[in-house]
Amino acid sequence: MTVLAIRDLTIRIAGRPLLDGASLQIDTGRKVGLVGRNGAGKSTLLRAITGDLQPDGGEIRLAARARLGHVAQEAPGGEESLLDVVLAADTERAALLAEAEAHPEPARLAEIHERLIAIRADSAPARAGAILSGLGFDAAAQVRPSREFSGGWRMRVALARALFVEPDLLLLDEPTNHLDLEATMWLETWLQRFAGAAIVVSHDRGLLERCVDAIAHLDRGGITLYPGNFADFVRIRAERQAQQAAQNARIAAERARIQSFVDRFRAKATKARQAQSRLKALERLPPVEAVVEDTPVRFAFPAPEELAPPILSLSGCAVGYGGPPVLRNLNLRLDQDDRIALLGANGNGKSTLAKLLAGRLQPEGGTAFRTRSLRVGYFAQHQADELDLGGTPLSHMQAALPKASETQCRAQLARFGLDADRAETRITALSGGEKARLLLALTTREAPHLLILDEPTNHLDIDAREALVKALAEFGGAVVLISHDPHLVELVADRLWLVADGTVTPFEGDLDDYRALLAERARGAARAEPGGARAGARRERADARSAAAPLRARIREIEASLEKLSREDGLIEKRLADPATYARFKPEDIAWANSRRAAIARETAALEEEWLEIAARLDAA
Repeated sequence: MTVLAIRDLTIRIAGRPLLDGASLQIDTGRKVGLVGRNGAGKSTLLRAITGDLQPDGGEIRLAARARLGHVAQEAPGGEESLLDVVLAADTERAALLAEAEAHPEPARLAEIHERLIAIRADSAPARAGAILSGLGFDAAAQVRPSREFSGGWRMRVALARALFVEPDLLLLDEPTNHLDLEATMWLETWLQRFAGAAIVVSHDRGLLERCVDAIAHLDRGGITLYPGNFADFVRIRAERQAQQAAQNARIAAERARIQSFVDRFRAKATKARQAQSRLKALERLPPVEAVVEDTPVRFAFPAPEELAPPILSLSGCAVGYGGPPVLRNLNLRLDQDDRIALLGANGNGKSTLAKLLAGRLQPEGGTAFRTRSLRVGYFAQHQADELDLGGTPLSHMQAALPKASETQCRAQLARFGLDADRAETRITALSGGEKARLLLALTTREAPHLLILDEPTNHLDIDAREALVKALAEFGGAVVLISHDPHLVELVADRLWLVADGTVTPFEGDLDDYRALLAERARGAARAEPGGARAGARRERADARSAAAPLRARIREIEASLEKLSREDGLIEKRLADPATYARFKPEDIAWANSRRAAIARETAALEEEWLEIAARLDAA
């Protein structure tokens, strides 16, 4: 069954055709990655599907009664708790519950409850809580007002709302931009299990390789659908380009042969007829189509001189912001050939550690050693907000390198694809990806021995991310990486450090092992780690509390359901006891009311039995 059909779609922006006769069909359950160069129209297409933008031609059809889910542009920020904000996204459930509270007629009340059962309304709080937990909100955060969270965290709530309604067609535009690595991994798992159809716009290659079964390539105003994931798309497209190039070569050779004959014999009367025939054959040959190859993106980091190891070490260090330390007991060492990625959920201290290594924060205890003449390049996550909007890349580079000539400044910008025109473009006119390239150029301007990158790929497209991977592979210094992009981490890092529980420890394993660890924690399973008896006991108690939390939540849900069933049963009983009821209602309505009371009794008995079972498990925990 087709859930979305786009036919001959045309969209013009400022008179320029962005989409021109584009068509796409998506069947139920199919997950499609939407890719294309920056500015090709990916986000515009999603806006047209949601109805936020009116196309200039063609049609967009959703299947009858299909529910559409997308992340709202406006992040929630009121007094409601995060859990309530997510629950409110299911407008049908909210409306049915409100109607049920108004005490409608028994027949209508029965319809309401049947529909609530069909849409799994009773499990909604648990499902909403699980989604929020996966996106990084613990139980305490879920009951806090949404206004208390920053914009990035609110966008996670907006994403949670879109996922919670489990639509027939889900639209996601760069869903991992506001997520950390842990939340990105959780989202990948969720998408793999999602039963509906989805269109995902993303520069995260790992997401496009693990979570989609087709790629829609938006190029030159049209859409071409490729089966398989992103790796399959790259392979198939390369094969098609090679076939087109070979065909072009054959056509060009035939044209040259015919033209040669015509040029030789056109003037000879005996050959004039054959020459005219050849000219007609030449006209019938198909035109040679250009093999469109995107301009390759290349980054190049300046090469630093070699330093004696270690270039940096920490011994018993603590670091924070004046209050209790964020991180303590840090015993770490960096050599110039290290490639290290930091793991750990947002808020655990990854950026704090990055600032300590970069020298932006001083240790509050312990000993920090830096080799003499160590140069550090630090790419900060929100550094783009500090750019002078009235300046240009060239003016920024000249300010950062006051002793360098204009030619040298331009050469450093060119290392990151900022050519002569872009070097003199105002910051306000640069795309997010171009700003990220400028920041990388500024970060590496002095050939650092240690490069610290805090979410460097947030605005880079897939090609630019691949260019960054290659540049880091050739870089002669140490790299400390914080990234939500598993593909980047897997290709760059050869060591992993886990930032958790107020300290930093080496993680023995790869990202697959880390995924397994996160999955175990999500299931509430205890993970025995080597350590002292006291630490083990603390961990066991923490694991027990973690395991008990969903049980307590289910207990609350059951009690709320029992209360509602009791109110409904009392209402029906009261009406059946009223003689006027038998005059107002038909016999079949009276029979239904008695049947509904019997069903309520069965539901109540089942819920009470479940309550007793969970209570016993809670006592054991």
